[in-house]
Amino acid sequence: MTQKKKFKPWLYLMPALLLIIIVIVFPVLFTGYISMTDMSLYHWNDYHIIGFQNYARALFKADSGFLEALLVTILWTAVNMVIQLAAGFFIALGLNARGLRWKRLYKTLLMVPWAMPAYISILLWRVGMFNPEFGVLNKLLSLFSPGKVDFLSNNVAAFCSCMVLNLWMALPFMITTIDGALQSIDRSLYESVTLDGAGFWAKIKYITLPSIKPIIAPAAVMTTFITFKQFDIIFLLTQQRGYKTGATLNTVITYAYQNAFVSNNYGLSSAVSMLLFVLIILFSLFTNRSLREN
Repeated sequence: MTQKKKFKPWLYLMPALLLIIIVIVFPVLFTGYISMTDMSLYHWNDYHIIGFQNYARALFKADSGFLEALLVTILWTAVNMVIQLAAGFFIALGLNARGLRWKRLYKTLLMVPWAMPAYISILLWRVGMFNPEFGVLNKLLSLFSPGKVDFLSNNVAAFCSCMVLNLWMALPFMITTIDGALQSIDRSLYESVTLDGAGFWAKIKYITLPSIKPIIAPAAVMTTFITFKQFDIIFLLTQQRGYKTGATLNTVITYAYQNAFVSNNYGLSSAVSMLLFVLIILFSLFTNRSLREN
């Protein structure tokens, strides 16, 4: 191979590599650099290199709020994913039941929450469902009790309310993915085990779950990343300026946002962003290895 042919593929790749460096590599490196400084609104030009002090503050200072936000984020991701996978699986099973009429209509209607813009959905739920004065939920509760419930006024209620909204928005994707996986299973397998006397749960354990696992696993991993990085639901429901509800619920993403744009501590916010970046990379390596082994 001549020298010219050796470098020709790199010449073709150069525009894409430059774009990757500008859009991805440089912002990550610059964020890592800022995380090592005391840059803030008051030290915009005269900031100093302070090493790993921002990381130490986030990880080891009890009142920094980072570890609490990280625990909330892990709990948020775990609970949402368990419910999404379980509910999505059984709803998809119901949609594939023999003799079910209008199943195409049901599947079409299920896509509406997922297809709607996120901001519109969150605004509708915030004003139309969770509003303590005029929300639908309080109107229904008033039929049984005179008191009104503020669903976003404390952390536990806000966590549950945000989780309900996230499930409403995210479940259609999981249901559609599992529904497609279920339709790919050969029906003769079920007929064979039925003749052998297998029941409903035995069919699920030995046929359904092993058959759909290779299809569901990548979708579950992708949804886990999206849920872990969820920002808009928690922020717009509880923390949007002019609509603070009293809840102090924070995930890692909203914590980084508050430090950057409320406290104007860009060094600490960058350190939190880099910690989140490392966590996501480690989780990605772990999941990719598991999927490759399977």
